[in-house]
Amino acid sequence: MRRMVAEHRLHPAELILPAFVREDLREPVEISSMPGVYQHTLDTLRKAAAEAVAAGVGGIMLFGVPEEAKKDAVGSQGTDPDGILQRALREVRAEVGDDLVVMSDLCLDEFTDHGHCGVLDERGRVDNDATLERYAEMACVQAEAGSHVLGPSGMMDGQVGFVRRALDEAGHQDVSLLAYTAKYASAFYGPFREAVNSSLTGDRRSYQQDPANARESLRELALDLAEGADMVMVKPALPYLDVLRRVADAVDVPVAAYQISGEYAMVEAAAQRGWIDRDAAIMETLTGVKRAGANLILTYWATEVARRLS
Repeated sequence: MRRMVAEHRLHPAELILPAFVREDLREPVEISSMPGVYQHTLDTLRKAAAEAVAAGVGGIMLFGVPEEAKKDAVGSQGTDPDGILQRALREVRAEVGDDLVVMSDLCLDEFTDHGHCGVLDERGRVDNDATLERYAEMACVQAEAGSHVLGPSGMMDGQVGFVRRALDEAGHQDVSLLAYTAKYASAFYGPFREAVNSSLTGDRRSYQQDPANARESLRELALDLAEGADMVMVKPALPYLDVLRRVADAVDVPVAAYQISGEYAMVEAAAQRGWIDRDAAIMETLTGVKRAGANLILTYWATEVARRLS
């Protein structure tokens, strides 16, 4: 009876698998702070994508990790057609075609030697407008490599509109934008920085949102929609369910939430210690995100949960 009258249900097609591919690997490497999640080789990434398709997962979001020696101040590998992320996009599209929505992270932080999401000025501050030019180049290269959906995640002012214009002018009108609308300067990103071999020193509070603020997210939402966002996202998920609800109530486009690395790590660590029921906790967290208004959920458990739901 509880199943029959349940108000919210998860579906595999709503789940998106974030995946990391690292350039200098011969074998996949497990991320120590995210047990069960790996930095992939191109071959194992193809396998992970195929497994996601078989499980009914809706999409995959790719993050590229270049060799340390190839990082530079402007993130050149992010716009190199032979950079690791572009190679990964081509490999995954060759594997799954259109059976999986292939998405890519549109940001410089994985590729810069300073680890920030943009180009720095002479005083060491992120230069918003110079960064937009780099994002436009990245967008076109990723689209040409086969990405269906780009995720501008750097939180630069005007990024959605700038990228949309660049894509349209290059003939990529059919490539969609998943805007990172409300991306907070969170303490829960720690494991992700291990996953992408981040070079960051300091923090990103000058361009990510203050956890104390909620109205600010609605202002960002209005701007992203006006600039042409096809979908919008709240990140992280669990600490910001109230923001997710407000965003979902305000829009008529699909709303995504990213259940980030720290959220994943907390559940896995507590379960390893026998403090919680792992499987029940996973489903409860995802149901909570769905209940708060998410149509799409990025989660490192995507394939596992999709199999369970099938």
